[in-house]
Amino acid sequence: MQKVLMLEGKFVDKIWGGERLREEFAYDIESDSVGEYWAVSAMEEFPSLIINGELAGEDLIEVYKNSRELFGNPKEETFPLLVKIIDAKEDLSIQVHPDDDMGKRLENSLGKTECWYILNDNESSIIYGLNAKDKDEAVKLINERKWKDVLKEVPAKNGDFFFVPAGTVHAIKKGCLILEIQQASDITYRLYDYDRKDKDGNLRDLHIEKSIEAIKLNDIDNKTETSVDGDLRLTKLTDNEFFQVRKYEIKGNKSLNRASDYLIESVIDGAGELNVDGEKYQIKKGDFFILTNLVSTYEFAGDLTIVESNVVNNK
Repeated sequence: MQKVLMLEGKFVDKIWGGERLREEFAYDIESDSVGEYWAVSAMEEFPSLIINGELAGEDLIEVYKNSRELFGNPKEETFPLLVKIIDAKEDLSIQVHPDDDMGKRLENSLGKTECWYILNDNESSIIYGLNAKDKDEAVKLINERKWKDVLKEVPAKNGDFFFVPAGTVHAIKKGCLILEIQQASDITYRLYDYDRKDKDGNLRDLHIEKSIEAIKLNDIDNKTETSVDGDLRLTKLTDNEFFQVRKYEIKGNKSLNRASDYLIESVIDGAGELNVDGEKYQIKKGDFFILTNLVSTYEFAGDLTIVESNVVNNK
């Protein structure tokens, strides 16, 4: 069976999208309004394709369903994570996602806890939480439409990392380029959209009641932990109830042991080589792949920055 699943994702046009995925990742894109690249996805809307080996041509939905042993025979019926690159040429709406309980009750869906690794060198910012001592105060300010008072805006530049648990009010602002790792859910409640109108002159739909129900004033700690081991600089970004994420900066070569059922690899800079049991794969910025349960050790060589993620197993 196949040890490495090289993936090709789907590009998604958005009214706020741009051209940076073509310009900065050399993706073959004709559109000038691509907002998202669903790079690692087993979502029905935009599933990733396997592009190597005996499984080439199958999508990740099929492979996860039919070849469970590649993923350690997980208890999750559907692939639990979604990895995207987001290009915000314009501000995204102010939004909030439900947790698992609310998502299941109202949407028959997982909730959506996510995290962002910032890729843009230019100055930009995000909305990240609320300026309020408790939820009652937050709801009061929202109902009074005191957006400047209640929304917390923080800088966001290359190398910054933000954990965004379900219930956190947030927005990606103009100029951001982001690697997003999240629960496999596309449930979003739009709280505010700057009173923008669509091409027909209509205000975009909002989900005020659901947004207010979903809001949590999460106390978030984004402290990261960095260590150096030979040619590897390792930064642990998050270890939460849904997923773990770490960044590998490699100048030279480093052999690693697979420590979870399967690993999702996102190459965010540089170029080099992956070596698994003597089989070599050329990898570069913009490549995404999965190391399956059949991989025991793997080696990266070159000048590479890779964000590695895995689901947290609750077997």
